[in-house]
Amino acid sequence: MQSDSDTIKRDWQLLEQLPYELCDGIGYRAKIGMLVLASDYTIDYEFRQVFTDDAIATYQTRVGNSPEITPQSLAAMEQKIPQALANILPGEKLDVVAYGCTSATTVLGEQTVFDRIAEVQPDASPTTPITAAFAAFRALSARRISVLTPYRSDVNDVLRQYIVNAGFSVPVFGSFNQPLDPLVARIDIPSLEKSIKQLVAATAVDCVFVSCTSIRMLEAVHRIEDAIGLPVVTSNHAMAWHCLRLAGSEQKMSQFGSLFDRPLA
Repeated sequence: MQSDSDTIKRDWQLLEQLPYELCDGIGYRAKIGMLVLASDYTIDYEFRQVFTDDAIATYQTRVGNSPEITPQSLAAMEQKIPQALANILPGEKLDVVAYGCTSATTVLGEQTVFDRIAEVQPDASPTTPITAAFAAFRALSARRISVLTPYRSDVNDVLRQYIVNAGFSVPVFGSFNQPLDPLVARIDIPSLEKSIKQLVAATAVDCVFVSCTSIRMLEAVHRIEDAIGLPVVTSNHAMAWHCLRLAGSEQKMSQFGSLFDRPLA
């Protein structure tokens, strides 16, 4: 017995097995996986300004977290890292994996973050904002670091000690003492510039580090460097540069400040 579909006359043509050729595809030189906090408003916006070439592509996913930054909420993210990373191009090898939280990395420790990344992408080069900042300090030959953060005091204590333990000096440290990511993301550039000028006026340093991936400052780094006569490094700024260098790119991007003219040390 014929079905209704068998009696309907086809009034369109079906063309199958059409010939095609393959191009190199997006990310043909390197694929970068980005683990972005669920509460982060800024990192993907700033990375899009740096990664504009289809040869090196970024692919992101979100890691669940509390928008209130405390040592406890930061530590709670550890077990979520592999699960989130597994959602980026499943079955595909990534060249670089960037975990986008400065303060959580200092609470957990870089090696812990690297170990969680390796569970899913064992061959990828891992980085974090603090890993990238240390690489930036070395590339800039900076030892005395002025630090500016939005964090509350207990998170600041962990960060400062982590930087000192890595062999750098932190003679001056400033903070907005604001634990909420939605507000941190709205701190304006004039406020950041004013605070940076206060810090560098307090004592001699080699470099300024502005910590937190929620801070939006990439487009102002070059201008602020000119104003204070010192290199400026931010969490997103450093990690974008580090991802480029780990991906094998030596491209110079002076519009983003002095760091982007430097190779890895």
